[in-house]
Amino acid sequence: MAKGDVSTYNEDGTWKSKVEGNQRASSAGGTKAEQQAQGRQMAQDRGVEHTIRKLNGQIGEKNSYGNDDSPPKG
Repeated sequence: MAKGDVSTYNEDGTWKSKVEGNQRASSAGGTKAEQQAQGRQMAQDRGVEHTIRKLNGQIGEKNSYGNDDSPPKG
């Protein structure tokens, strides 16, 4: 992930949203859906990519909110 992108993940039973490059999570606690919404808003505000990880750590979903390298034609 590029510096500044947002990741939503589970660590030790707590859902967190973190901006890549920061040492600590920007937001923690609540349900996955609540952290997903928080992470989405953070990514939209920054115009970056938001990665949502499953409980096992695998990438479940990615959404981009700007700065796409190669936008689709048409």
